[in-house]
Amino acid sequence: MGSRSSSVEVAPEALGEALRALRLGSDEAVTRMAASLARYGQLTAVTAFAPAPGQLELCDGFKRLGAARRLDWTSLRVDVLEIDRVQAKAAVAQLNQASALSELEEAWLVRSLYRDDRLVQPQIARLLGRHKSWVCRRLALAEGLDEALEADVRLGLLATRAAYEVTRLPRGNQRAVAEVVVRRGLTVAQTARLVSAFGACADEAARGALLRLAAEGPGTPPLRAARGPPTPAEQLVGDIGALMRLVARLQARLLAAPLAALGAAAAAHIARELAALEPVLVALGRTITAVRGGEHAPVA
Repeated sequence: MGSRSSSVEVAPEALGEALRALRLGSDEAVTRMAASLARYGQLTAVTAFAPAPGQLELCDGFKRLGAARRLDWTSLRVDVLEIDRVQAKAAVAQLNQASALSELEEAWLVRSLYRDDRLVQPQIARLLGRHKSWVCRRLALAEGLDEALEADVRLGLLATRAAYEVTRLPRGNQRAVAEVVVRRGLTVAQTARLVSAFGACADEAARGALLRLAAEGPGTPPLRAARGPPTPAEQLVGDIGALMRLVARLQARLLAAPLAALGAAAAAHIARELAALEPVLVALGRTITAVRGGEHAPVA
């Protein structure tokens, strides 16, 4: 990258993760990384930059950072690059050339440079060493993806390639199709066929009929008919689906930027709300565990 760097030992909690919103991640990947760190130690340094004196933000090594925190490590080896925030975003792509970012991660990177850093598309193309048509395609992908679908991808509910297929549809239709994809666990190929069939439907009635048919697969409860009130089972399924979508959206928004970026007053208010939410979710988790285990007595 042509930038000078220095190596330091840093406590994991001192590393910021504002750029983590540009990357996909999963708890399973962090678990595997934690096992590797526990067995072999830290083989390669994570990479960061200093947006301000005394502040470090990570460019690369988010799984290693998460694993180190899980293992309660007191320090990590960090290569600190002498670059600014825009160059740090370019470094996210450059440092992952071997494993390659997914198309959606590339799209998030381009959108961040375009929206947050106010770079025009030719500037982004030069910065990333890409053709301007590539930048245009990636920006269209990021801008064309429904917010709820983006949250589903971040949580691992929807495969990146499946999300890419769904973006062939107008934003207003993406969510309904994606809900069927997630509910049925459709493969990328099945998603592509569903999207093509949906796009070929002549009218709204035909599209609705297609989605009802697609949702009524083996092992999946059929969608409720238009007649009659919902049954208790249908109400539970509806509440679970609504909660999953809300949790996915909340998770995506929390990961998009640090609370401090919202301002001190807003960050403090949100922190209080999250503190109030946490015991509610813990209690719900205990209830789910008890119900799935066949216990029907109330959980304290």
